[in-house]
Amino acid sequence: MLVFGGCSVPQWMPLIGAKPTPTEEPPKPAPATSSVPVRPAGKPAAPPDESVTDRVLAIVNNDAITLSELQEAIAVYRYEHRDRGTENSDDLAQQFLTRMIDNRLQIQEAEREKIIIDDAEVDEELAERVKKMNVKDRDEFEVLLKGQGLSMEMVKKRIRDELRRNRIVGRKVRLRVSVTEAEVTQYLEANRAKLETGLAYHARHILVVPDTGAADAAWENARIRAELLRTQVLEGGDFAELARQHSRDASARDGGDLGMLKRGELAQDIETKILSLEPGELSAPFRSALGYHIFRLESKETLDGEGLTRVKSQIREILFREKFETRLDAWLKEIKQRAIIDVRLDGQL
Repeated sequence: MLVFGGCSVPQWMPLIGAKPTPTEEPPKPAPATSSVPVRPAGKPAAPPDESVTDRVLAIVNNDAITLSELQEAIAVYRYEHRDRGTENSDDLAQQFLTRMIDNRLQIQEAEREKIIIDDAEVDEELAERVKKMNVKDRDEFEVLLKGQGLSMEMVKKRIRDELRRNRIVGRKVRLRVSVTEAEVTQYLEANRAKLETGLAYHARHILVVPDTGAADAAWENARIRAELLRTQVLEGGDFAELARQHSRDASARDGGDLGMLKRGELAQDIETKILSLEPGELSAPFRSALGYHIFRLESKETLDGEGLTRVKSQIREILFREKFETRLDAWLKEIKQRAIIDVRLDGQL
């Protein structure tokens, strides 16, 4: 089993193994492209160097990934996800070693492309991340690092590697991904019904409840009162004030305001009545098991105008993300195929 240090690690620390993400979408971690690759046939493992005290878990071309690097990566992950249940250590080791191999391959590609991250870029990124922490200054941050068994140089190396990976992925993947207007339109038409369910609308409501007494007479009386209230609104009466005075719904105290609603929040028959209205239009009294309802539609989002522009932007992000992930996976597989990877993780750490 893997032995972990009990130190806490700053939550912002870049986690070894996160794939670079496209700039046109919110950043999110991506899974590794494959399981840990096996040692290529005909490539016997080199005997371990007895003078090396840190165990080598994998050789990626000429670079070694050591046990201490894996432990450090998992320790960061466990700290950042300490609110979750304990995960199996061997499973984590497999997952993280695969991701570390992917990362090392990307760094090597960046070296081949002569991608350099200067000290000023690293310092700028470090300063931005330190700002997000509850520390007074950089000196206090360094003290915090030392308390966790980390050094500033270690942190800077992590940041530099992350920036290099992002730069090489930008060059090899991101710049080669594009989404056309025709693709956006095709996606929109194929998913219009689903997209419309996410649109919101704003409505007001008056509920007239039948009084106690003979059922038929009480319901008829409620209908007449609802018709009179509707007439008052049509003749210029204040809907909000009438709702406060006469509505028996919980929204009465807010002038009948139901707020912004997502489609599907109300009963389907009621929602259908509301959405059949134009903004500013008043419904006829509508009977339900509760009483008679009067609705006024204040506004509704549609797949037109600004709503269409916003939805198209979201579609473009979805399609870009899908293409980016597909191209990134293909690129990682390509560089893996031409690499010599010797994995020495046998499940017994």
